[in-house]
Amino acid sequence: MVTWMIDTYGNEEQRSKWVPVMATMEKLGSYCLTEPGSGSDAASLATVARKEGNKFILNGSKAFISGGGDTDVYLVMCRTGGSGPKGISCLLVEKGMPGLSFGKKENKMGWNSQPTRAVIFEDCEVPVENVIGVEGQGFNIAMSGLNGGRINIASTSLGAAERSLDVAKEHTKVRKQFGMPLSQMQHTQFQLAQMGTKLVASRAMVRNAARALDAKHADTVSLCSMAKLFATENCFEIVNTALQLHGGYGYLKDYPVEQFLRDIRVNQILEGTNQVMQIIISRGMLVD
Repeated sequence: MVTWMIDTYGNEEQRSKWVPVMATMEKLGSYCLTEPGSGSDAASLATVARKEGNKFILNGSKAFISGGGDTDVYLVMCRTGGSGPKGISCLLVEKGMPGLSFGKKENKMGWNSQPTRAVIFEDCEVPVENVIGVEGQGFNIAMSGLNGGRINIASTSLGAAERSLDVAKEHTKVRKQFGMPLSQMQHTQFQLAQMGTKLVASRAMVRNAARALDAKHADTVSLCSMAKLFATENCFEIVNTALQLHGGYGYLKDYPVEQFLRDIRVNQILEGTNQVMQIIISRGMLVD
């Protein structure tokens, strides 16, 4: 996501410096938009960058930053102008710059393979040449990046749902109750049918949104929001049903489904909550 944003909006020097090493994952990046006081209302962010000569002095903090403290590049949405979205710019902050620090590693319900921390700026000095795009373009850059981010998040839900369905099918074939495998009970068969249908429909919506993003389709924003909304909710239901089909075993860490459930619950929050997705979708539908 960060690599795409640099490649799309960065200048030639920024692209040549960062894209090759980030595309190979030699260097990793973090997207820094959310703040303690601004989540869904991203345009109200309070992190401020004041220009002094050939540098910006950056002050503020970002919350729930994936990879925070472990990644090398931070694309920071900050206020360089007045209130509202047009006063927001995007700065590239490198790990090790004076004034950049990090909060404690968050103790999360899931996603524990990826660290999450606050990113803190205290008179952090950032060269003016680290502006991505132009001043005042940051909010548009941030929203554009979220289109791909929503496809990414939906795709992780697809993966968890597909694996959960696979293990649920195998479990119901070997687990016997009332003298027969669970898979021979009609209610179980109906549940598996619903799970499979939701999975195929979710995958189709995600792929459709990805094609729209690549083609720069006029409805890209709505289609990505629809895919994220539909896939994250339906795939969570698939995983939850898979856990239920395992009975008490599904609640044990000896079985993988409980981790899938914990890991993808956050997908209904990340990259814009699913409530915000519905606002975006409805706005697109009601445009004259």
